[in-house]
Amino acid sequence: MDKIPMTKEGHVALEGELKKLKSQDRPDIIEAIAEARAHGDLSENAEYHAAKEKQSFIEGRIKELESVISSAQIIDPAALSGESVKFGARVLLIDEDTEVEMTYQIVGHYEADAKAGRISVNAPIAKALIGKTTGDSVEVHTPQGQKSYEILKVIYRD
Repeated sequence: MDKIPMTKEGHVALEGELKKLKSQDRPDIIEAIAEARAHGDLSENAEYHAAKEKQSFIEGRIKELESVISSAQIIDPAALSGESVKFGARVLLIDEDTEVEMTYQIVGHYEADAKAGRISVNAPIAKALIGKTTGDSVEVHTPQGQKSYEILKVIYRD
């Protein structure tokens, strides 16, 4: 099986979610199913069907997280250095058209959160940035059209 790259922080977050699902959410939904069963006829019991659907989601997510965690390849950005953009790097960019600055960290798929500035290594902008250095300009195809960014700084340590 292929290794799934992720930062230590992403790995810890996934382990936390898994622990919560197993220790809190799973017992809660089992209790909700038992309570709904006590209400009688299951064929017309909306609470029961909703609880079973939620249980299915929880069990599926647990299996997914266990698989991802077991396949994780943890990469510590603080142990990396250099001028070129690699997995884990924080990259300060400037939009060449609007002059707006932004910072993104390139992380694994399961820990990506664009609103928090963490983009997946599989995202088009991350693919365009990998291997580039400070001062380079990159072209990215976005839903809004072609965008140009200049790399102002590559950071591996906070």
